[in-house]
Amino acid sequence: METRRWEVAFTTATLVLLLTSAIGSRLGMPMSIHLTLDLLAYFTGGFFAAKATIPRLFRGELDVDFLMLVAALGAATIGHRHEGITLLFLFSLSNTLQSFAMERSKRAIDSLIGERPNQAAIRRDGIEVMVSIEEIRVGDVLLVRPGQMVPTDGVVHEGLSEMDESSITGESRPVSKGPGDPVYAGAMNGTGTLDVVVTRHANDSTLARIVKMVESAQTHKARTQRFLERFENIYALSILFGVLAAALLPWMLGQDFRTSFYRAMVLLVVASPCALVISTPAAILSAIAAGARQGILFKGGAYLEKMAEVRVVVFDKTGTLTTGKPGVTDVVLAREAPSGFTESELLAYAAALESRSEHTLAKEIVRAANEKNLKLPEMTDFIALPGRGVRATLSGYLVWIGSNRLYEEHGETIPDDLLQAKNRFEAEGKSALILHRELERRGNIGTHEETGGWLGMIALSDTLREDAPEAVRMFRRLGIERTVMLTGDNENVARTIASQAGITEFRANLLPEDKVEALTDLQAEYGEAMMIGDGVNDAPALAHAAIGVAMGAAGTDVALESAHCVLMGDRLVNVPRALDLSRRAVRVIRQNLAFSLAVIAFLVMGVFFFTLPLPLGVVGHEGSTLLVCLNGLRLLRQSGGG
Repeated sequence: METRRWEVAFTTATLVLLLTSAIGSRLGMPMSIHLTLDLLAYFTGGFFAAKATIPRLFRGELDVDFLMLVAALGAATIGHRHEGITLLFLFSLSNTLQSFAMERSKRAIDSLIGERPNQAAIRRDGIEVMVSIEEIRVGDVLLVRPGQMVPTDGVVHEGLSEMDESSITGESRPVSKGPGDPVYAGAMNGTGTLDVVVTRHANDSTLARIVKMVESAQTHKARTQRFLERFENIYALSILFGVLAAALLPWMLGQDFRTSFYRAMVLLVVASPCALVISTPAAILSAIAAGARQGILFKGGAYLEKMAEVRVVVFDKTGTLTTGKPGVTDVVLAREAPSGFTESELLAYAAALESRSEHTLAKEIVRAANEKNLKLPEMTDFIALPGRGVRATLSGYLVWIGSNRLYEEHGETIPDDLLQAKNRFEAEGKSALILHRELERRGNIGTHEETGGWLGMIALSDTLREDAPEAVRMFRRLGIERTVMLTGDNENVARTIASQAGITEFRANLLPEDKVEALTDLQAEYGEAMMIGDGVNDAPALAHAAIGVAMGAAGTDVALESAHCVLMGDRLVNVPRALDLSRRAVRVIRQNLAFSLAVIAFLVMGVFFFTLPLPLGVVGHEGSTLLVCLNGLRLLRQSGGG
């Protein structure tokens, strides 16, 4: 920022000195003052260009700054000092505006840090104290009050609230937080107060790692950018030889040297590749910043550019197309269930029985009942039967819930209707829990009366992400016709999930090494493949794919390391948005390159066929440089696509 202020000051001084010298020369200003003003203008206009190019010259590198300095000095040697100063002023102005445009992209990246507080309230030895962020230790208990930003990563110990995690995951809606839930640095707390146990030092928080990763992405340059940087040195040397030829050959053929030399200086200006060189980084940096705002992190411009070449998209199943957590999928009444007994009552019975269990399936049954606002019957005499199920007294009945093993051990024969449903669910990869009730005073599981007996079954399975079908449709709208699912699950489960998501091709029963082999086959047959996985067990496939995308990677070290692109949240639709952003960036790069080359060609023709004056050549050259920067900045407005 300090350097840019000096650039603005020197550019302004160059303009003032140029105008003063030009007006003074018309009003009869003494030559000594006139010459002094021009020399000062050359100094202020060429200072930053010289500062940049001299170290490169010692390394044997030629660049655009060197070409501009040579052109300005050349103009002065033939008595066109004001034209030379005009060149330096416009070149400095262009660089200043270019820096401003690029800083806007960098500020978009820096805004990821937000207004993270410098201090935080923690509880130590029962006393609340304020400490600096750097003093927070792993294991400390943070007090996060309403409206405050979380200073570092942790896990909620006590309290209920909602968090705005948009700066981390790109999720636009507040996320509910309670005991055991993770919270991330940079998230904004809602209306509740939370006690949060610190799990990471502030310098190693998810937010800090995001910022470091986005900053390091700027060093992984796009293929086009690397080519242009290598090309710049060769191009600059070619231009110098061309300028020498343009200056000497006409003179050797009898043309006035001042005229041929002036034309050569104009050629030097208009043929310089300023716009060409800046066209790619301007677009890449803006696209990286635009993605980061949505929780889409590219690990380098090379990967951003590469994603645009993807022809086939490959999904992992568990944790990618599905939530990775079991949910209630089916509630089935038994044929002999009591008259008037409903599916809602069955779910309420199951939730009441499972309300004291710590099992994952039990928690999901309770959650499903709560979502339907079901009133649970009062429960007494709860007994857990490890590995089998639970039993308790509900509404005067002894009620059991568990797997078929629970009933088989008691010599019970499960009715055909429930047995067929159980077999069907298990073939689909679901877990099935059967409910049975009897009068409490009977005490024996095998006693049946009209008021007792088999009630029904609850089926649970890993559920499809809500946005998975939409993500697949978005890929199709983007022209990706082939989407494939690779999974270690059995074929029935794979077929069900693929059908629900709208994916027509899948491969099941795959080990991690089988996924890599399948990915290799797909890339050989269809072209570049993008692999989308959860970043943990899919690390080999993510690394092997042309582009590996890790899903839901907030706080996950493996995901941040193994993939080429990381989604900080669980929004699968962000993957086609990333593809759309990549394609838009490549389109902008191509537009910039085509425009830059066209302007250079037009101006060069103007030099030889229309005697283009130096000031107009400078305006055309520097104007094109600024335009490609502004075109790249359009990507900052990226808000999703597909």
